[in-house]
Amino acid sequence: MTRVYLYSDQPILAMGLAAVLTATGHFQLEGSFSGLPELLARLESDVPDILLLDLTPELTFGVLSDIKRMVQESKLVLWVNAISTELAFQAMGLGVRGILRKTLSSELQIKCLQKVYEGELWFERVLTDSFLATKRVVLSRREGQLITLLACGLKNKEIAFELQISEGTVKVYFSRLFQKVGVKDRFELALCGLKNLTAEQAMPSRLDGAPIPNLRSLVLERPVERPSARPPALAVVPERRAFRPNAVA
Repeated sequence: MTRVYLYSDQPILAMGLAAVLTATGHFQLEGSFSGLPELLARLESDVPDILLLDLTPELTFGVLSDIKRMVQESKLVLWVNAISTELAFQAMGLGVRGILRKTLSSELQIKCLQKVYEGELWFERVLTDSFLATKRVVLSRREGQLITLLACGLKNKEIAFELQISEGTVKVYFSRLFQKVGVKDRFELALCGLKNLTAEQAMPSRLDGAPIPNLRSLVLERPVERPSARPPALAVVPERRAFRPNAVA
């Protein structure tokens, strides 16, 4: 019997999934948790085969990382209505084994969990295709903080104050980040940060006394390669003059 824990803030959906799992005879929903503190407390003493996590606003990327460290032997699956390419990419890199949409049929819900339990991955084609159209830029802890504060609308002087570094150091960091990320200015870098902060669901409401979210990476769209308006002509070499590597001059 495959042991499953479910975290969800939607009790009606949780009850429906519990009924579906029980009917299979192969899965057993041993715990259903509506709050993260309750779930984390249980995981300290018991680890399920599959941990199905509803993508609530409280389930930030940082929390997901902590859960993964606690239950390294469990197979994690995100239960979502919708998910951004950025968060899906980061979740897969973290070790999440599947992303399951709530709108799928009960048969596909069970098939996903079965495949994941058997060691396979479950990611929809539309997600895997979007992964191929993105690139990941890994950030240092300081770079992640700088981009977060920039995305929050802070100026260089304010960022320097928050991080306890000089304004000149901030400018040097941003100059390097423009080249590293491939953007032209602060505005484009801030947009990249906003897009990825939304994926991590970690935009702070205020900065005074609050921890600064640390972006670990940026997931960006790859630039589209456009064919030139006039392709270069092909040189045609007559067969009788074809180059022979072993020929002696």
